[in-house]
Amino acid sequence: MGYLQENRGGLEKNMVYIAILGYGTVGSGVLEVIRKNCPGIAVRAGEKIEVKKILDIRDFPESPDKDLLTKNADEVFEDSEISIIVETIGGSRIAYEFTKRALKMGKHVVTSNKEIVAAYGPELLELAAQNGVSYLFEASVGGGIPIIRPLSGCLAANEINAITGILNGTTNYILTQMKREGKDFSEALKEAQQKGYAEADPTADIEGHDACRKIAILSSIAYNEFIDYRQIHTEGISSISLADMQYAEAMDSTVKLIGLSVKTGDKIFARVSPAIVSKKNPISNVDDVFNAIVVKGNAVGETMFYGRGAGKLPTASAVAADVIDIVKHRGVCRSHTWTVGPGDNMIDHRDFECRYFIRLKTGGSHEAESAVEDIFKRVAWVRPAVPFENEIGFVTGVYTERQLEKLLKEAEASEGIEKTLSIIRLLDDGQ
Repeated sequence: MGYLQENRGGLEKNMVYIAILGYGTVGSGVLEVIRKNCPGIAVRAGEKIEVKKILDIRDFPESPDKDLLTKNADEVFEDSEISIIVETIGGSRIAYEFTKRALKMGKHVVTSNKEIVAAYGPELLELAAQNGVSYLFEASVGGGIPIIRPLSGCLAANEINAITGILNGTTNYILTQMKREGKDFSEALKEAQQKGYAEADPTADIEGHDACRKIAILSSIAYNEFIDYRQIHTEGISSISLADMQYAEAMDSTVKLIGLSVKTGDKIFARVSPAIVSKKNPISNVDDVFNAIVVKGNAVGETMFYGRGAGKLPTASAVAADVIDIVKHRGVCRSHTWTVGPGDNMIDHRDFECRYFIRLKTGGSHEAESAVEDIFKRVAWVRPAVPFENEIGFVTGVYTERQLEKLLKEAEASEGIEKTLSIIRLLDDGQ
């Protein structure tokens, strides 16, 4: 690791230089955290850490850090004094190329980029190991919530068999506003954008893609084998209505976007979707932009990690913690190891069992309810405080999604039933 000797007032301390790629929200936050907490960080790391260069293609003429800024990547990668690269560019193409370049040159890399980790994790981890450096990404999941290090360290003696979580602050904020303030989805989304919780293009959040990448990363670490996010069934929250919220309330529950993975034997099931969560479950009370992750181990039982899942300084603090970890253990490769299996290690989501809440549009409720009871046998009817006209809602027994699809086709062909309005899974105990 490149470092210099600094001598001030007779005290000699090693200096570790880092570079930040991307001067956006997270990148500028990393610089702020390292500067503000410099004395304490130096004590914890054992060496002083200083940002030497910031790479960004944009101009920042008014920035107090303009002397650190460069548009020339060679000034970063060819500088032998810079031993740690902090990648906060986001996206996949340029960030991926820069990450590979850094690792091949023997520079450690720390990132908050979930897209890169989820798509190229095994390749980049192997490249880091080949070059004797670390590739760390605590901030890629949960923002400032410490979860990756506990999974690979504190809980290492456990066989992890399930992870359940609220993994996206934007969608959690929207659903909270729908539940608490009675706003419809589009109104709550617009407010989230105005407050900076949602991007101008919110697709990655509201359609579940962000949460999907996060549950893939967590599962890969927990089960020590690569989980390809492209094989995870993913649904977002854009179809959730105020009516769904009112039915959930009648069930003493709420609606959350849930990332879930379960290990069963040598196979893994993973899914991202809206779920009805009982108010008896602690994560039902996690509101606004907060995240919560529940990890189930065979020795420790259930542990929950809670906090802000995004934001400038919370995410920057997780990035800085990875930098400190590398400096503190200089000369030791701190990267994770993911096994890439020879075949499919995923359970098809259509073969996974759970209970479902169903809303049906009806022409005549009496005939419709009779048909539902004939087809689904045992159901639990859900009656909102203010009934909705020409529709019914109920909770099914336990079915696979293949079974449910056949039952719903039969129901929709029955007299008195016009169409299905909603299907929302229940997050039952044990999931």
